[in-house]
Amino acid sequence: MGSSSKKRNSVPEEEALAADDSPKPLNKKPKSTTDEQQPSSVKPMERKKKRKALDKERRRATEPEPPALEPKPATPPADSPSTSGGGGGALQEFHIGVFKDLAAASEAAREAAAKQMVTELKEVQKAYDALDEKEKDGDGALKLEAEKDDGLDNCAPSVRYAVRRLIRGVSSSRECARQGFALGLTVVAGTIHNIKVESFLKLVVNLLEVTSSMKGQEAKDCLLGRLFAYGALARSGRLIQEWSMDKSTPHIREFISVLISLANKKRYLQEPAVSIILDLVEKVLRHMQATTSIVGSVYAITLVDHVLEAPGLAQWFEAAIEVGNPDSLLLALKVRDKISIDSAVFGKLLPNPFGASQLFCADHLSSLSNCLKESTFCQPRVHSVWPVLINILLPKTILQLEDAASASNSLKKHKKSRKSSSSDEEIEKNLQSFCEIVIEGSLLNSSHDRKHLAFDVLFLLLQKLPASLVPVLLSHKVVQCLVDVLSTKNTWLYKVAQHFLKQLSDWVGDDDVRRVAVIVAIQKHSNGKFDRITRTKHVKDFMSQFRTEPGCMLFIQNLMNLFVDEGNALEEPSDQSQTTDENSEIGSIEDKDSPRTNGNSDFLKSWVIESLPSILKFLKLDHEEKFRVQKEIMKFLAVQGLFTASLGSEVTSFELQEKLRWPKSPTSNTLCKMCIDQLQLLLANALKGEGLRPLANSIEPNDLGSYFMKFFGTLCNIPSVSLFRSLDGEDEKALKNLQAMEAILFKEERSHGCGTDANRLHALRYLLIQLLLHVLLRPGEYSEAASELIICCKKAFSASDLPESPEDDAEADDAPELMDVLVDTLLSLLPQSSAPMRSSIEQVFKYFCGDITDDGLMRMLRVIKRNLKPARHPDAARADDEDDDEDDDFLNIEDEEIDQAETGETGESDGQTDDSESVVEMDESDHGHSEASDDSDSGMDDDAMFRIDTYLAQIFKEKKNQAGGETAHSQLVLFKLRILSLLEIFLHENPGNVLGKPQVLMVYSNLAQAFVNPHTAEVSEQLGQRIWGILQKQIFKAKDYPRGDGVQLSTLESLLERNLKLASKPFKKQKSASNTSKKSAALNRQKMISSLAQTSTFWILKIVDSRNFPQSELERVIQIFREVFVGYFDNKKSQIKSGFLKEIFRRRPWIGHAMLGFILERCGSAKSDFRRVEALDLVMEILKSLATGNSDEQNASKKILKNSLDKLSHLMKELVTNMPSKQARRTEVQKFCVKALEFLSKFNLTKQFVKTLAPDTQAALETQLEKNKLEIQRLSKRQSPDS
Repeated sequence: MGSSSKKRNSVPEEEALAADDSPKPLNKKPKSTTDEQQPSSVKPMERKKKRKALDKERRRATEPEPPALEPKPATPPADSPSTSGGGGGALQEFHIGVFKDLAAASEAAREAAAKQMVTELKEVQKAYDALDEKEKDGDGALKLEAEKDDGLDNCAPSVRYAVRRLIRGVSSSRECARQGFALGLTVVAGTIHNIKVESFLKLVVNLLEVTSSMKGQEAKDCLLGRLFAYGALARSGRLIQEWSMDKSTPHIREFISVLISLANKKRYLQEPAVSIILDLVEKVLRHMQATTSIVGSVYAITLVDHVLEAPGLAQWFEAAIEVGNPDSLLLALKVRDKISIDSAVFGKLLPNPFGASQLFCADHLSSLSNCLKESTFCQPRVHSVWPVLINILLPKTILQLEDAASASNSLKKHKKSRKSSSSDEEIEKNLQSFCEIVIEGSLLNSSHDRKHLAFDVLFLLLQKLPASLVPVLLSHKVVQCLVDVLSTKNTWLYKVAQHFLKQLSDWVGDDDVRRVAVIVAIQKHSNGKFDRITRTKHVKDFMSQFRTEPGCMLFIQNLMNLFVDEGNALEEPSDQSQTTDENSEIGSIEDKDSPRTNGNSDFLKSWVIESLPSILKFLKLDHEEKFRVQKEIMKFLAVQGLFTASLGSEVTSFELQEKLRWPKSPTSNTLCKMCIDQLQLLLANALKGEGLRPLANSIEPNDLGSYFMKFFGTLCNIPSVSLFRSLDGEDEKALKNLQAMEAILFKEERSHGCGTDANRLHALRYLLIQLLLHVLLRPGEYSEAASELIICCKKAFSASDLPESPEDDAEADDAPELMDVLVDTLLSLLPQSSAPMRSSIEQVFKYFCGDITDDGLMRMLRVIKRNLKPARHPDAARADDEDDDEDDDFLNIEDEEIDQAETGETGESDGQTDDSESVVEMDESDHGHSEASDDSDSGMDDDAMFRIDTYLAQIFKEKKNQAGGETAHSQLVLFKLRILSLLEIFLHENPGNVLGKPQVLMVYSNLAQAFVNPHTAEVSEQLGQRIWGILQKQIFKAKDYPRGDGVQLSTLESLLERNLKLASKPFKKQKSASNTSKKSAALNRQKMISSLAQTSTFWILKIVDSRNFPQSELERVIQIFREVFVGYFDNKKSQIKSGFLKEIFRRRPWIGHAMLGFILERCGSAKSDFRRVEALDLVMEILKSLATGNSDEQNASKKILKNSLDKLSHLMKELVTNMPSKQARRTEVQKFCVKALEFLSKFNLTKQFVKTLAPDTQAALETQLEKNKLEIQRLSKRQSPDS
């Protein structure tokens, strides 16, 4: 017994040894029970020495003891401290080192430590239970633990120690101590039944008592420790075991009471406390179901007795509404779901009797709003009460079937909505009440935190929400809150709203039914301005994701309903409809002028109108599907924009098999105009995007224009339907003639099948349709143009089916050319036409421009050159007026210098000033010409001039009396830009005029003249840039160029001379151009004009060179270059660049060969050293070209060079006797002399050249070229005998 006594006496000391490992959340010191315990005043070093002495004595006393008889689950470390629970060596040792592993971060380590601990404690307790009472009572160590009065009388000392330490450990915040010690406490309490429940609860309160002296973190650790300890007890199953043995046990009620008491201390303890209670209730129910046959109300009675009657719970429920306790509501809802009976204990939290309708009625939700608002304390996590409420609000339904039924129902046009079942109506009513009272009334009207909570709850609702209820969820206040938040980016709610929209987009996914519901709800409550106000693209992104025809049809149908305000329209009895004719039926007779109380604003309607055609931008459907979508959109736009119902808001057409609907209040003229504009755009896009042309044998071709005309004609024949505005006689006649002509052209097109004529007919038909819409849109303005276009159609295709008026017969004899009339008509439509109309005009011009006459082309070009601003210089004005008779002055270049102050602002960058390098890469292997007569205006008679003035007058007709409107100049610029588009089409379709017409040269000359004109830069920079682009891309860089015998050399010579003069013209700087920006713009314009002259020269020489004219006919070309070089050497103001001339010689060597002698002569007599030295580079380029070629070319080159030896020797004399003063120029002279001698040597002309040199010149040459003296002598000796 001695050794056993020593072991038992070592337990307090081992507990003291483990004091460093156990958490110390309390400041309260344990009471001393024996004299052996050291007082707190002992120093740490002395206590350590005494502890070591006790360890030595214990080891000596335990050496004879045999090892443990039973194996341990895990072998502890050799130095791990241990405790034993009894005497005589019969008790198993318990190693306290497991407590360290319980706090490890590894979950596996914590589980292993818990398993080892409970295994050892079970063995210790088993051995302890085997001792008799005498052994237990006679041991002082055992009494030591019992004297603490902890209620663990039947537990071994090690078990008592472990329980106490585990309870203290759950209050530690060190690493994972709270989780690990709670796990250990759970398995110990559930395994060792000697631990009494009442003792356990008492220990938790005593060991984790919160005192007034504790600081905040210490108190929080103790409270959390108690919570974890209660949770461990609930999960251990001891309470269920106690209840199964004694149904009247008070432990469950006592346990719930202490949890409620703990929850009342701090808010953050309430939700986990409720979770523990609900976990316990779930365990009780599972145990009852597994062990008994009790069913139904017996469960409820048991739970009411043991749970709901717990002390303090009823008071907690009662105060919940007043203080705002969401956890009380959560507990009440979950328990009520388990027991399924009503109880007065719930107080006002739950309605009595309980039901979804009663729970979500307005009055009850208003009383619960305080509880729900207070659930924001756990953000960013959503409180558990919300999913419970949502599960009651939206029970499990087959959402896919419901959405599919909704989509199928939506695609059945104009049918009454299916009657919902009573349960569906109840769900919708409850959701409506929940959103209005809770979401809108409580959360959105409160703080930012609660707005955040509102978006979280909305997303939870979305997870279970059918698409048919999306309008209830995305209500007006919700959308307005989103708009307000997204319109201000400097708030933290902005990211919350963005995240909600991202979740909303993910929820929509590929479901078109959801997508339609979301788009309509958002735009309906933001008046169609969600993206505009929030400066985002959310709605646009939603709309761009339609991929199927059913989805598009569903969206179109919803937009139509939104436009006509179908949801607020009253359903009319069927007996109010009456048949007026065989094609139509009138229904829904309403007072059309009655005020609309719940209709949508014009903003929303305008969005609907603009959105319908935009759907087609992102669709990738086949032709059949896309055509069906286009038809639906076209019918809606035509009905709402072109017609009105005179007797109600609904008309049924039996011929179309369509029910036509209008808003109850009249549609404004602005919206009608928008519909017509979008209808024009839809037709224009259909014309551009058509794949195959409708075949002649097709029964119903996919021709949107033809379908529209039939639809339009059918509606015009319904008596109860009228046009949205009345027309006068002329417009009405034009309208009917346009309809008749379109029908005839459609028949002609189908008879032609595919081909050029079919394309022409198709383009003319769509132009007629666009013109018809313009007649309706702007009455009184297009009737005359419609008549002229119809005449063109008659002449073009001999439309004999149309009745001809006597006026047509009278004018048949002296009628002008068809293309002239067509061009006049197209030009008359351009000034005030819309973009779709211009697109149709361009299509017609594209297919007819091959037949255009010179007169028609000149009418267009004269508009480009026409100026409204009077010239500043009278001489220049007179020169412009005389341009009609002076064909050769096409560039309007005069002898005086170009006034730099009048060039205006062009803003052309330096990178665009020199395009000569890009022209170098042009293909020079093309052959052939086209005649280039620059008859600028000579072919225009008085009538043509009058027609141009008429075009210009039409431009300003509307702007005349409008204050603040666009100026006449800007209107003229727009007109010019539109004509330039036609010219670009002409050049693209007729690049080289293979028929021999000089029209490309005509276009080039007039465009160049317009570009050089200073007025062009002053009026519009865009106009100048557009002309520049056409010249560069469509003329200079085109693959083809004018060819054929029709191109006259005299014309090319004239063009060449003007361009070389333009490249040489100096620019005079004016004092008036003091503004820096104006100076920069003038400089850029100068560079562009110089680049134009150079590129034009290359292009013209390319045409000349391709014709292979004989040398005798090219004398005028050489003479032009001689005149240019005279100015180059004699005039210091000449701006022509030597690099430009050098490039000419490189591209066209024959010009350099003919110019060699002249250049050598002028260079030798040049007065300027700079010009002389610069010209040496040109001479070298010519010499290089002479040195290349075959033997025949070499002989010709030698002859050319031999004839120029005298001039070359004279140049050498001038160079070596009058060396430049600057070193750089002297170096260039020396290089030239050496290179020239090398070329002479190559042709065996060195000796002959030296003979031509005077002795003093030769001496001077040797002096200047002293370093190359030997080289000169060597070259002179290399001459062959025959030289």
